[in-house]
Amino acid sequence: MAGTDKRKQSLYFPEDMLKEIQEEANRQDRSLSWIVQQAWKIARNEIMRFPSVNDVIGSGDRGVPGPEGRE
Repeated sequence: MAGTDKRKQSLYFPEDMLKEIQEEANRQDRSLSWIVQQAWKIARNEIMRFPSVNDVIGSGDRGVPGPEGRE
């Protein structure tokens, strides 16, 4: 999302994590949104290395040929 494109989205965090984010936002005199956006920018390359659910479960579990071409 670039430029001034703004959308509302509800995100749910564990209470302890939200408290930590709020404390950091207060320390930096920033919004919760700004802190989460910066955290995403820093962490996104690492997060993109995580396997997808389909990689973990494997497509063969649904009767679809897997990467080896077998069911």
